[in-house]
Formats: sequence, C-alpha cells, structure tokens
Amino acid sequence: ESLHSCIGLLGISAGSLLVAVHFYSSPRATPLIPSTALGVLLLILSALLAYAGIRRNLRNTSLLMSLCLTLSAFWCGYGVILVLAGQGVLPEPGGSRDALVPGLAALTLALLPVALVGFLCGEPVLALVAAAVSLASAHEVALHYSSSLGPSAVACGHLIVCLVGGYFALGRILCFLTKGKVALPGTDLAEKKAQEQSWGSAGGINPFTAPGLLLNVLSASVFCCRLLGVTHRLFLGHVPWLWAAGTYQIGICVLSYRAMDILMATAFGFMSILQFAAGYCLLYPTWQPEEPSVPTPFLVVFSILFAVLALFLSLQSPVDGLYLLVFVTYCIALACSPRGFFAGGPQGVAMAIFVASSSVALIHLYNARARAKIPTGKGAVKALLARSSLLKLREGPDLHAPYLGYSKYADAKVLAYACSVLAAFALTTPGEPQAPLATVVIPWVVVAGGILKLLGGCVAFARGETLESSAFILYAVMWIIWGLARYGGLCGTARSFHTAVGIVAFMLFNSFIVFCSLFLNMAWFFYSLTFMLIAVSFLLDAIHALPAGYDIAATLVFGLVSFYCFLAALSSSTFEGCCLPMGGPVLQLSGVGAGATKCLHLPARKASSVKRIADILRNGGTCGIPTDTVYVLVAACNRPDAVEKAHRSKRQAQDRPMSLWISSLKQLEPAKHLFPPLLWDFMEAAWPSPISLVIPRGEWVDFLGMKDSAKYVGTPQSVAIRIPDCSVTTHLIDLVGPIVVTSANPTGEADTTHHNQVYAKLGDKVDAVLCGGPSPENIASTVVDCTKIDSGNIGFFRVGIIPKSQVLQILEQVQKK
Repeated sequence: ESLHSCIGLLGISAGSLLVAVHFYSSPRATPLIPSTALGVLLLILSALLAYAGIRRNLRNTSLLMSLCLTLSAFWCGYGVILVLAGQGVLPEPGGSRDALVPGLAALTLALLPVALVGFLCGEPVLALVAAAVSLASAHEVALHYSSSLGPSAVACGHLIVCLVGGYFALGRILCFLTKGKVALPGTDLAEKKAQEQSWGSAGGINPFTAPGLLLNVLSASVFCCRLLGVTHRLFLGHVPWLWAAGTYQIGICVLSYRAMDILMATAFGFMSILQFAAGYCLLYPTWQPEEPSVPTPFLVVFSILFAVLALFLSLQSPVDGLYLLVFVTYCIALACSPRGFFAGGPQGVAMAIFVASSSVALIHLYNARARAKIPTGKGAVKALLARSSLLKLREGPDLHAPYLGYSKYADAKVLAYACSVLAAFALTTPGEPQAPLATVVIPWVVVAGGILKLLGGCVAFARGETLESSAFILYAVMWIIWGLARYGGLCGTARSFHTAVGIVAFMLFNSFIVFCSLFLNMAWFFYSLTFMLIAVSFLLDAIHALPAGYDIAATLVFGLVSFYCFLAALSSSTFEGCCLPMGGPVLQLSGVGAGATKCLHLPARKASSVKRIADILRNGGTCGIPTDTVYVLVAACNRPDAVEKAHRSKRQAQDRPMSLWISSLKQLEPAKHLFPPLLWDFMEAAWPSPISLVIPRGEWVDFLGMKDSAKYVGTPQSVAIRIPDCSVTTHLIDLVGPIVVTSANPTGEADTTHHNQVYAKLGDKVDAVLCGGPSPENIASTVVDCTKIDSGNIGFFRVGIIPKSQVLQILEQVQKK
C-alpha cells in the first residue's frame, strides 16, 4: 500500500513537473519539451498512474485511487492530442485549442469534488494536489482565449503540485529512516490505511464508481462545449477524450466485477459503448465530408436496456437508478435526431450528463469517506420489499459465489446477454456496399458484440463456467471478424469462397455449443440455437444469397431470446428464488446436468469452511481438499464406512493403496518406542513436506484409532504416511484426527489440480470439496521406501516434486547427527 501510494503521488508530481517546464519555456521559439515528446511522456505516466490506482485494495475507499484514475484518463487523452498537434494532424487555426479545451474544462470540474472531499475528510495532501491541478487546468483554458494571462500562471499551478509531492516524499523518507517515529502531517500511511479499512469494511461499496462517473464528465464536456459555442466544431481532436473515457470505463467495468458490483459494472459497459460510438462519429468526417448516420432501432433497444438496468439499480441505490435515466433520455434523443451526436438535442442531454455525473460522483466520494452520509435512499427499497413475500433481495456472503468453488469476479452474464441484444439489432441496418463506414454500425458490433462479450467470456471462464465462456468468446470473435468485414469494407463488394468456408467453420463450432447446452438449461439451448440464425445470415450475405427481410427476422428471434436471458440473469442476481426460469437441462447423463446432486463447495480461505468439512468427515463423509501438491480425496481414520467409500472410488483399488496423513509427530509420540531411532529422526527432518514415507506396518497403527479402517490403508506389510506442508490441511487434521488419503481421480487419470475437477471426476463419490483454487504444484509427492532404513538404505517408489538428491541429503544429515 505504501509503495502504490508513493508511486501515485510521485507520478502525479512528475507529470506536473513536465507540464510546468513546458509552459515556463513556451514563450521561447523552441520549448524545452516539444509537444510530441511531452505527449509521449504523459502517456507513459498515465499508464503508471492507472497501475497505482488499480493496485490499491479493491475494497479500499482510498481517495488517492480516484485521483490517480481520473488524472490517468485525462493525461491519456491529453497526451494523444499533444502528439497529434506535434505531428501537424490537427487543423489550424484553432485546432489545438478546440481539441484541448473540453478536456481541460472537464478536469477542472472533475477534480473539485476530489479536492472538496479531501479537505472535509482529513486528506490535505490529496486535496491540495487536486485543487492545484484543477486551478492549473482552469488557467490553461483561460490562456487559450486570452494570451494576456501568460503561461506562467498555468505553470505555477503545476509547480504547487510538485512542491506538495516533494513534501510527501520527504515525509515518507523521514518515516522510513526513523521507522515510523517521525512522520510529517498528512504523510502517515499506517494511520490512513487503518481508517480506509474501517471505512471500506462497511460492505456494499464499489470504490471504482466515482472514477467511472467522472469519466462521463470528460466525455460529456466535448458536446457541452460545442453546444455552448466554446468550441467551433466537433472533429478528430475530440476523439482522444471520448475513446480514453471509453477505454477506462471498460477497465472500471472489469474492476467493478472484482468489487462484486454487477449492476454498476454493466452500466459502465453500456456507457463505454456510447463513448466509442461518439468517437467513431467524430472520426468519420476525416475521410468523408458528410456526417455518418446512426441506426434508430439500435438506439431504441439501447434505451430499453438502460431503462431496465436503471430499474434494477434503483432497488440497490435510487440515486444511481435515477442517474441512469439520463442515459435513457440520451439514447432517445440520439434516436430522434437524424444527425445523431452532431444535433443540438443530444448535446443538450450531454449537458445534463455533465452536471449529473459530477454531482453523483461527489456523493459517492463523500459517502465512501465520511461517517455522516448524504442520503441516497439506499436501504429504503430493501425495507419496503422486506414486507413482501413475493420479492426478496438477494444478500449474504455467498451472493456472488459460482456453482463450483469461489471466484474473484461477480457474474458478467448480464452484460454479455445485453451485448448480444445490441449486436443483433445492429444487423437491422443493411449498410451501403459502396460506403460501408457511413452507417454507425462498427462500434455497436465490434465494441458491444465483440470486446464486451469477450470480457464476459473471460469473466465466465474465471468463474469456472466452461461452456458459457466458450460460447461468449466464440460469438465475440464472430462479431468482431464479420462486423469489420461486412461494415468495415474489408471484404469489398465481392465476397470470396474462403469467407463462406470460414463462416461454415464457425457454424460447426456453434453446433458443438448447441449440443453441449442440452446438458445446461433450456434458455442456453435456445440462445445458442438462435445464434445459428445469425451465423446463417452471415453465410448468406457472404455468398450474395441473403433474402430480403431475413436479417430482421433473425435479429428479432435472437434479440428476444437474448433479452429474456438478460432479464433472467438480472433478476436472479437481484432477487432470491427463480423469478424468470432458465429451465432445466434437456438431457442428463450420470454426473452431468444433475442439479439435484450438487456437491457442497466451500472456500478454503475461510476457517468456517474448514470446520464444516471437518464435521462432514467426522460424520462419515468423504471430501476433496487442497494440499501442498494436488487435490486429494480424504476420509477420517475412525470412520471405516467412509474409508471404504473412498477406497471404492478408485478403479482397481487393490492396486492403489491408500496413505495415512497426520498433522504432527505428537500424534505418534505414544508409539515412539515402536519406531527405529533413525526412522524417527528422519521423519522429524523430512516433515512437513510433500514427502511420503513408506514404513513397516506395526502396532503403532493401533495408536491412531484406525480399528477396522486399517485393512484399507497401505499393504499388509507397509503403510505410507506423511505430514503435509499445507496449513489448511494440517488444521483440518487437527480438527478431525488422522485421515486416510487417496488421489482425487479415478485410477489411471491425471492428477486433479483444481477444485472444479474434483466433482467432475468423482461425482457422487465425494460429499464436499474444499476449494483452494489451482494447485500450488502439478506434481504429486515423492514416495520414499523406508522399510529398510535400519540398514541405512532407502528406495523410491515415485520421485515427485521433491528430487531424489534432496531426500538423500536429508537422510545423510540425519545419519551424521
């Protein structure tokens, strides 16, 4: 935390120093830092600031994170514009001014809430930095319209930032040298971290909401300045602001899924689509004189999706729900204006977005830091629905837990289904073969159907949803390739045979998805099946055999199915119970699609989960658990029925003897006199580790309370025993006692290296799985033959993760002692 805070503040100071030097030297004929060089340096620093902001704890309500991400997005757009100006791309006269002013005006307003909250909540260093950058940006706007102000005023504002950064660096150096005994006011990060954790522990806080809202201020400022006459035209110079906002909002969408906020993550995904579409519209006139046309059906559908999302978001936070209604109005205004983003109506709504975004961002920033909150209506709807027996909001620690195990991401299927609707309705615009770029379709198809659906597929893969992730990724690739080919003019007016062959290959892949979805649920079956209609549309267009009206029919069918899935996923993530059913699996095989035989999956990081697994083992169950190597199937030694069940889970079980695990040699202390001294010393030196020792069977087995279980463990002559080097496993053994262990896979298969594989391989033979994610190793333990250790010789049944030389070295050290 200290490192990331230092990187963030010092990165801001470095960027301000560069800008200050640039403006101090601007009256010279050749500035010390040319525009192109300054732009490249600011782009590098923007990436550094983004890293510093993202690396802060996801549950941390740090004001520095909002400052870093906001400045990073601004410097990204600012840097690109400086590079374009330095290369002479922007038109003159006034090109640089018209390009820079909207972003500078947005930054002036966006940093004021950050500065205000910093002053009110005891963050003077961050407040001074935000206020100084805001003041410098305001001076730079004034400089573009009145040269009498002079560039030194802008440089002075950035110089203040450098001085504050130097003060912070000095404070951190003193704190480090004195080991925390001396700390300048405002630089003690230990105290701040404790405060941030206490503020962030309230639950339900998405720390990335405020930066995402401030990005809307940046994009809306472009159209506000044009409406107010501050800038003279909308052109290429404004595209960096819009696309920087869109790119960062996609990043904040991902981070919101990490913060387990499905609704705001979906909202930021929707907003990013609008930013990229607006940037495309402003970019198009650079190669064609006329303005592009925006498809009306798409915007109508987009407004409906925004309205539905606003309704569900209002159940969580009425203020945020009302805020999304502004975007509903924005989409309607765009649909009603033939000129799209160039018309006055949408630009007027953009002004409302400018004001609303800054206001709601201020509320989120203040409520995340202050103890006395600004009322937002949060909890009012929950209290209202508490009286209803029909609808009940979902809540609890396992609200976002996947079907198997746990995940660091919330479910992204809501966004993926919505993007399917958007991409499908984009097909209703046929486009002009001679001028395919004249219709704004590429942003809807490539960004919504491609990039955001690909994001949803990656999140689904991270949650262990293999089929869903495969389908989303396949469809995303299909939308990107065909969207660029059909609406980007890559294929020209003539389609080739190779294009058709490629589409047929995609259809074959989708046929496999359709077949697999029969084992998932009815909704997914129809979703994947109706996408085949879209693929057929692509194929018919490739061979110039597309019937009139087929695109519209395929769009309506696939769009309606996708919209139903969107509503079902949205309601299931918000309400308890099954509001809109997805249906059961069409086909069921043994262990596949059997929803009634769900195996209990518990996260290993929770002590309560380990306790529940211990209870299951004590009651005669068998469980899959993580270890210091791969996943294993275990049963309690004192439960012969459970040991027999684990033994029978293996094919040819008699050829695969089970091993014995303990948590400490103290469990064998009563039988120490039964072990040769060399063997006992060797066990003390070798454990805990992934080394299994095969030792002679003897009376010591009875001291572990194995009773009737002993016949299933080891062979009549020997037993493999080990103390694992895994705190979760040893804690479980402390609760249960010695356990019997076998590999968590049928005989002859590869080792099980993830908790999702345990139930997939063993099915009903396992009662619960303790989920620890991927195994730390992909190799099993080393098995050492110690039956003849008295003679000073050992053998190896299997050389695993511990090499043979290391085991022999341990033995040699024990013998010398």
